[in-house]
Amino acid sequence: MNDAAQQLKRALESIQEQFDDHLNAINENTNEIQANFELFSQIEQKLDKLAERIDKIQIFLEKNHTFVPENAPRYNIEPLSKQEKEIFMVLYALEEAKGTLTYHDLARGLGVTDKTAQDYIGNLMRKGIPILKKYTRNTVYFCLDRDFKTVQAKSNLLHIEQQNIQNWG
Repeated sequence: MNDAAQQLKRALESIQEQFDDHLNAINENTNEIQANFELFSQIEQKLDKLAERIDKIQIFLEKNHTFVPENAPRYNIEPLSKQEKEIFMVLYALEEAKGTLTYHDLARGLGVTDKTAQDYIGNLMRKGIPILKKYTRNTVYFCLDRDFKTVQAKSNLLHIEQQNIQNWG
């Protein structure tokens, strides 16, 4: 019996040693993971600061040096007639006031029929004006592309004269 107890004691001590080794390995891995996490957090903070600085530089360049970022959308727009510019201004103003529009909304704003308003939108789209359409329950809703509106407001791609803008304000 004494011999069996000794063997059991040695087996339990061996198991205890293995558990201790395993626990030490887990603790070392935990410390390594924590150190890596802290390092990644520091790197992420530095990247965030760099991104902020790059954004500030880009804003500065856009304001002061007519810099156009690489990822800025490029628009290939054919010149608009005076009437098309006026239609665009009404579309722009109505959208600012109401959000997405229907042909009926534009027709009322222009004093024309819904069909004529639909033709006008088609003509503007053919000239390259990015107008987004959405169909809901047999009704067409449309709006100007948000990026295009921003570029138009900054750069006046359509060459709309200031006096015409004031007449529609």
